[in-house]
Amino acid sequence: MTPGPQTGPQRRALLVEHDPYTSPGLVGEALEARGYALERRLVVPEERFHSPGVDHDFPDPREWDLVVPMGAPWSADDHATIGSWLVPELEMLRTAHTAGVPVLGICFGGQALSVALGGGVTRAPGWEIGWTDVVTADPALVPAGPWFQFHKDAMVLPPGALEVAANAHCSQAWTMGRTLALQFHPEVTLEVFDGWLETGGAAIMEGLGLDVEAVRKDTADGEDAARARTRALVEAFLDRVAARPL
Repeated sequence: MTPGPQTGPQRRALLVEHDPYTSPGLVGEALEARGYALERRLVVPEERFHSPGVDHDFPDPREWDLVVPMGAPWSADDHATIGSWLVPELEMLRTAHTAGVPVLGICFGGQALSVALGGGVTRAPGWEIGWTDVVTADPALVPAGPWFQFHKDAMVLPPGALEVAANAHCSQAWTMGRTLALQFHPEVTLEVFDGWLETGGAAIMEGLGLDVEAVRKDTADGEDAARARTRALVEAFLDRVAARPL
């Protein structure tokens, strides 16, 4: 099939969910509003969350109209812990990008794209958690935010990538071809955030002296505005990045 976004109701998006506590959230809503059928593939099941070195058969990304590798609590260069599926995922992402299949990488997914395409991932100056603004060179593609952050790693841009957004902490978004890599989490809802809190996120935040309930309140109160920002980002990605000529 011809890679890239297709017309009509049969467009298919492959969402790679690396752990059972991350869902498509607002990104999934925005894609479905554009007529995409979502197929969600879970890599690490709940019973293996604490021993995530599972085997996983990734599909040929050229059979899809869009690939969305999502977040994860692991590092995109942690071969000792997740190399059994990280290596084949990086190969899948390279194949997708080279074939012109649009790819939208979110947090770990953006870092994995950076690694797969010749850049890398490094440790950030520290944790970045909560709602933050970014400095954007293209606000029509990546609005300034606020966007939700929950990471301690940072993307190292691949050769030829164009940085679209950053902040004082790290690079926040880059594009190359039909690929857009994001450091932040446009998918987050209160339900998604609560899942992270219950699986170690609350302990991380409390250890850093962060007010968990204040961030929960901000997430709940700002969900309608976040939905609008995410919809704008996804629309611009599909119309401007995913539709670029090969």
